[in-house]
Amino acid sequence: MAYYEECLCEEKEPSISIIRSLTEFVRRNSAPTMSEFMTNLSQVKTTLQEHTRKSVGMLAGHDLFMALFTHYAQEYTEAKKGAFEHFKGHVLNRTRVILHRLHQSQWEAAQLAAQFINDMGIVLVPVPCMAIMKMLDHAYRVENKRFKVLMAEGGPEGQGLRAVQELQALGIPCQVILDSAIGYIMDRVDVIYVGAQGVVENGGIINQVGTYQTALVAKTLGKPVYVIAESYKFVRMYPLNQYDLPSVTPEIVDFVSLTRYTTNPPLDLVSSNPSIDYTPPQYLTLLFTDLGVLTPSGVSDELIKLYL
Repeated sequence: MAYYEECLCEEKEPSISIIRSLTEFVRRNSAPTMSEFMTNLSQVKTTLQEHTRKSVGMLAGHDLFMALFTHYAQEYTEAKKGAFEHFKGHVLNRTRVILHRLHQSQWEAAQLAAQFINDMGIVLVPVPCMAIMKMLDHAYRVENKRFKVLMAEGGPEGQGLRAVQELQALGIPCQVILDSAIGYIMDRVDVIYVGAQGVVENGGIINQVGTYQTALVAKTLGKPVYVIAESYKFVRMYPLNQYDLPSVTPEIVDFVSLTRYTTNPPLDLVSSNPSIDYTPPQYLTLLFTDLGVLTPSGVSDELIKLYL
């Protein structure tokens, strides 16, 4: 657990953090046989899920690691040569290469997305993320494009306010708008960029709450919605609605009587509201990934390639 938390602080990405944690488990585990090792690996997954907030990124990272590990295990079984320790060494070497590749994927996706920013255009960012910040930086400093950014405030946590300070330090003209003003400002916007915590099988995305309603307004007014997402966030899920997501979703319609409290009732907007939402593929235009530029319908093909 401590190693996972340390990785999460460094990476800021649950998917990469879980892969690093499972790789470290492979290195430390002393099980002499494959069957014992797989039992211990299953226990590690259960422990992580019990002690951390279940997230889409964590599920995606675990599924990717297990797909790779299973592939290597089949090769080991078919070859039937070398000790189990030799197999573990092979897995560790391969995962180091893959982790290096995953660290590069965010830059690759950001560079692709930067090409779709028009000179003198206005970019709307409803929810900031590292990939979007890198994309804006690349478009401004490397491709020498001139554009303006409208950044939503980011709710009670104020993510948008911090992101605007970073962009202003780079010299990019930007302005904070209220989350509730997204519909008002949409007519003046040229393009909307969003990130993703997870990309699901049908090409939809799971991201910070507010992404869905922004995409709805953009679709109504004919504005393109572009997604920047690394391939390690592709996850084998098919949510049916907003309440079919792997996260702690508070019951926001569970009203509490104020007479229960002798003083002012507690108000915690973050914990009493959902943190993520699901945006169906029909509201998205393109996805920029390290695998290339994809349409939402092309995601399922890439998932098949990743997990087969």
